[in-house]
Amino acid sequence: MKKLIILMMFPCFCIGQTAEDYFNKAYNASEKLLQFKIDNYTKAIELNPNYISAYNNRGNIKGKLEEYQDAIDDYNKAINLNPDYSAAFNNRGFAKYSLKDYDGAIADYTKAIELDTKYVLAYYNRGKSKTDLEDFKGAIEDYNKVIELDPKDAETYNLRADAKANLEDYSGSIEDYTKAIELDANYGLAYYSRAGVKVYLEDFSGAIEDYTKAIGFYPLYAATHYLRANAKRDIQDYNGAIADYSNAIDLEPEYTNAYYFRGKSKADLEDYGGAIADYNKVIELDSEDSYAYYFRGISKANLEDFKGAITDYTKTIELDSEYADAYYYRGISKADLEDFKGAIADYTKAIELDSQDAYAYYFRGISKADLQDFKGAIADYTKAIDLDSEYANAYYSRAELKADLEDFK
Repeated sequence: MKKLIILMMFPCFCIGQTAEDYFNKAYNASEKLLQFKIDNYTKAIELNPNYISAYNNRGNIKGKLEEYQDAIDDYNKAINLNPDYSAAFNNRGFAKYSLKDYDGAIADYTKAIELDTKYVLAYYNRGKSKTDLEDFKGAIEDYNKVIELDPKDAETYNLRADAKANLEDYSGSIEDYTKAIELDANYGLAYYSRAGVKVYLEDFSGAIEDYTKAIGFYPLYAATHYLRANAKRDIQDYNGAIADYSNAIDLEPEYTNAYYFRGKSKADLEDYGGAIADYNKVIELDSEDSYAYYFRGISKANLEDFKGAITDYTKTIELDSEYADAYYYRGISKADLEDFKGAIADYTKAIELDSQDAYAYYFRGISKADLQDFKGAIADYTKAIDLDSEYANAYYSRAELKADLEDFK
């Protein structure tokens, strides 16, 4: 007898996920799962093509992925569905800002503010866009509004300080940096920026204090060591400057300016060999740096390597044919090698480029005297005196030459 096989068919109750389910899944997912978030916002939109928040949030995630145009498309959709959605205008503004469409960004931030007059972030963002357009007055107005709505916002005080500095309101700028620091004692950037303003005001000691604070927060930032070194140079603390330039170089081994100014600091301490080593490094990193050749030439001359100095001055002139001082100092080195005609030619070129250079006239006069062109020498000494009535050496040399010519008048 055959057995009867009965197949029991049970109904399957499969409950589909809603648009809200996908939205929440995306919203609650880790910020590390950006593509997962996009996929779930997309599913929410597929189920509900009018899901305004899903478009907005998907736009935010695309922005984090630097897909700014795609983000703008999503914000456009959200705004089309809800023209009063202030957050979408603000977010679209930020995407435009990221694409450097500052005018478009400002228009969107302005619309967000029209819809919500206390929208702090929109004022803040609009201020930053105005700053990038160098509308510093407009930026300050927006930062003022942010501070009015949120007086504890240290970052906005810092940004307003930057804008004031750009308008040369240095005292106001320092006040704002100081306020930012009062609100956040660990605000390293405010110390750094305040130091820059203090340097401009020639408060070098105050700047050094602020750079020191900033270095405490950002010890691996080479630029802060470099800038503190510059401030130390300004107060003639050359050893301190060299230490800071060296720190900057340790952190950034191809920091050309740090080598250059360390070389100048060594030269100020008469360590000409050390200076030359640093200028060599600058030239290795940038073979077109005319200043490095020029100052290396000066250091070589101080070591009485006049031929080497002339070679460097000549290279400087090849790179910058209007570098008057290079002609002047090449003339000095030629005179040291008793090439007086060559020296006169260089002094003459220096005078052509800078007719107010009393020194060039004076030393040309000396070279003319060495070639026994005494009248020409006296004429140059006289011109040097006309340009600098307190030029004692010019009076002395002219008097000495007149005595030799028995001109005692």
